This record gives sequence, C-alpha cells and structure tokens, in this order.
Amino acid sequence: METFLMKSLEAEHSVLKVLIVGCGNIAGGFDEGRSADSFPYTHAGAYARDGRFTITACVEPDDHRRGKFMEVWGVPLGFRSIDELQLSGERFDLISICSPTTFHADDLAAAVSLKPKLIFSEKPVTTTVEQTERMVDMCRTEKIPLAINYTRRWDSDITKLQLEIHTAQWGTLRSVTGLYNKGILNNGSHMIDLLHLLIGPMRVVAVGNSVYDYCAEDPSIPVWLEGVGGLAIQLACAHADDYAVFELQLIFSKGILSMEDGGLFWRERCAVNSALFRGYRKLENDVRRSGDYSHAMLNAVDNIYKAINKNEPLASTGETALAAQRICEEVKQLALS
Repeated sequence: METFLMKSLEAEHSVLKVLIVGCGNIAGGFDEGRSADSFPYTHAGAYARDGRFTITACVEPDDHRRGKFMEVWGVPLGFRSIDELQLSGERFDLISICSPTTFHADDLAAAVSLKPKLIFSEKPVTTTVEQTERMVDMCRTEKIPLAINYTRRWDSDITKLQLEIHTAQWGTLRSVTGLYNKGILNNGSHMIDLLHLLIGPMRVVAVGNSVYDYCAEDPSIPVWLEGVGGLAIQLACAHADDYAVFELQLIFSKGILSMEDGGLFWRERCAVNSALFRGYRKLENDVRRSGDYSHAMLNAVDNIYKAINKNEPLASTGETALAAQRICEEVKQLALS
C-alpha cells in the first residue's frame, strides 16, 4: 500500500492540472464545511485531499455558485461556459465532468476537443445509449481514456467480494436482491454496473410498474434479471421522496451477505448447525461492520493518477458504463410497452 510520503514525492514531480465542469454537489458541494481529514465524496474534495492534483479552473454558468466554488477550493480561474474557456487557451491534464446529465454529451465533446490526458465523468455518461456510444467512440478515436464515476468499482469491499464470489468462499451464489430509487438510469445504473462487476452478464426477464420518484424521463422500475446459469436477480424500488436507499443482498449456500447504506455498512449472517432442530441448519445472528465505501473517491483519483502516469487500467470506463446503460434502456423500453 502506498504511503502519504510516496504520494507527496510523486506530487512534487507530476502535479496534474484539473478542470472541473459544473460546480454543484458532486463537484465539491457535498464536502463543503466538512473537516479536512474527512474522507471526500466529491471530485474537488478528492483532488484536494490526494495532493497530486491542482484544480486550476472551473466552468459554471451560475455566477454565485461558481464564485463560491472558487473560494472554497482555491480555484484561480472560473468561466461561465466551455466556449469562454476555450478562448482562454488554457490546457489541462484532467477534466472532470460534473454538470447535470442533460449537458454531458455537449460537455464531453468539448472536453475531448481540449485534448486532456484523461476525462473523469459523472454517471450516467449521457441520457441515451446512442449519445453514450458516440462519446465512448470519440474518446477511443482520440485516445483519451474515459473514467466514469461508478464509485463502487473503487470500493475495496467490492473488490474483496468479487474475489470471494470467484473462489466460492461463501459457497454457491443462489440469488441476488437489490433495492434502489431515484431513477433506473440515474441510480439503477449504479446497481446494474455493480452486478456486472460481481456476477457478469445478465438478461432482462421482466419489469414491473414504473415509480415516478425522480423525473418523468427516468422513473425507478422494478426488474427481474437472470445471470449466467439462470441466477435469479430481482431489483425492487423504494420511493425517493421517502428516503435515499441503495442496498444489495446476496444469498449464498453458506450464508447471506448484505450491503447497506450504499456500502457504508455490511451485514453478514453465516449458516450454522441448529442446536434446537437436529439435522437442520440456520442463519446465526448477524454481524454488522463498517464498510470502506468512504475511501472510494480517493481510490478513484489514485487510479486516475496512475492511469495517466503509469498506464494503469481504469476500474470504471466508458465501455463498462455503456454496458450498464444498455440494460437500463432495455428496462425502460419494456416498461413503456
């Protein structure tokens, strides 16, 4: 594991210049007012905490929001639009796309024209599969790596679980149940992407009634999926007006493992012999532990730094994001039919 000293030495030799497009919550707002030693949940927070990056400019049409962002994060240059920025002649190693999803296609195209070493975009890549395919193809043609912020791909608990599933540490995976809200593309794509990582390809079997808890174009939709070997996967929906939720339960032959609060906590229940009923097995009392999800953004920017400077593969790419979006689009089309 790298030490802080090692990162500091790297920073002395190769500090990456960053442009952030969009100055809302995920850009830096969620980390405003938090202590400097808190684990960051935003792009700006992660860059500042890592030390091998410097945010040299931002783009935000709202003057007040842009000014506040520049003040909080010590950003020297601010622009109302990418067109205005392009006239400045500024160049960047890394561009973070943190604007609303409806602007992603235009912002990504503009980012590619600036020819950075890498683009780090919020999810979903764009609002449609066709647009996302174009953006992924554009980045590939221009040889610009595209990282997409499906954060759980940088969560060490997920990496560990991936290995445990592969080595059958929990036995046979019998079924999977997920719970999400706030849009099949907006948040459901996080779940689909996570399942792709953990269990591989899936097909859509059936969908339920749409829940309009986010926006008319992106409802939450319950869906039944099937993985390799007929693995049963069910995604249920809560309503975003009630609370935020993102949970996953994996039913194994040796017990049940649950991800709670988006990965901030995990619950384990192992199968043991019953002391009451001879010949039967039961689930023992659960063990709840803290997860490592809070480290995900720091792991993400570390991966990005190494992808730029050491050619390390990205954990989350335009291609993996596109695979998840194709499933989400199929679910939406089936729900409308």
